Order: sequence, then C-alpha cells, then structure tokens
Amino acid sequence: MLQTARLIIQPLTYDQLVKYIRADHSLEAELQLKPVSMTISEDLKDALEQAILPNVADSQRNYLYYTLWTIISRDENNMVGDICFVGEPNEAGEVEIGYGTYEHQRGKGYMTEAVKAMIEWTAQQPGIKGIIASTLKDNTPSYAVLQKNGFMKTGESADLFHWRHNIR
Repeated sequence: MLQTARLIIQPLTYDQLVKYIRADHSLEAELQLKPVSMTISEDLKDALEQAILPNVADSQRNYLYYTLWTIISRDENNMVGDICFVGEPNEAGEVEIGYGTYEHQRGKGYMTEAVKAMIEWTAQQPGIKGIIASTLKDNTPSYAVLQKNGFMKTGESADLFHWRHNIR
C-alpha cells in the first residue's frame, strides 16, 4: 500500500479483483469505503478475466505488476480511480503503466498524484530502469498526467503517443 497527502493506493488481491468485477459494492464494504458508482468497460472486464486474474493467481509471478491498484481519496473515503502495471519489467528494465480516473472524479489531480507515487515505488524496485506508457492522441488529460510527472514523448503511431520516464 502506498500513501500520499490525499491518497491511499492499494494493490488488490485476487479475491478483491473478483469483487471489483462484480461491481456490487462488496469491495468497498471489505475496504470500509463509501460505495461508488462506476462502470467497468467491456475491454477492462475482458482484460481482468483473460489476463489480470490468471496472472495474479500465478504464484510464480509478482502480482504487484499484474493487479489493479485502487486509488482511494482519504478525504472522501472512496475509490477515485485505478492504476496498474502491464506485467513485470521487460528485458530493458521497463514497466508499462496504465490508469484511469472515474468520470465524476476527473480534474482533481488525483491521477497526477497517483502516478508520482507509482514512480517513487518503481524507483525502489531492483532492475527497473524506466516506465513506459501510451496514450490516445486525443486524450489530452491523460498525457498531461504523464508530462506533469516528467515523462518524455518517445514516438507515436496512428492513434497513440508513446512515453517514457527514466528511473535510472
């Protein structure tokens, strides 16, 4: 678990991920949080069922690099978004980061603060040399989060900008 001035960032266990998918407020009850209204996209649900849950269940893997980390507002005592890595470090010592803020919580700086905390966490992990990310070209708020945290654009494809933050 990570803590910042306004946030608690907690990695979810396998059982907590199952509750997250159910979206029946059982996760909030377990974490003693106020219930939130959230919609899990079909893409996220598929990723959870096809990749995230199997990887978190695999005892040979470090689940912290595969699970969702829920972002909790200390003041509001509720979940405001999620952040994750897309697997363990690659051969170049890079981890890929992904994130999303719940629609009604956007524009409050939560994700900028959460990404900063994750950068600080990765800097303490052996072998990690950088964090990479991709954002849709038209998602200005998402890449603004990266820019505020020192990510540099490294390239682009048809729809995406690609980013990197050097750790070492």
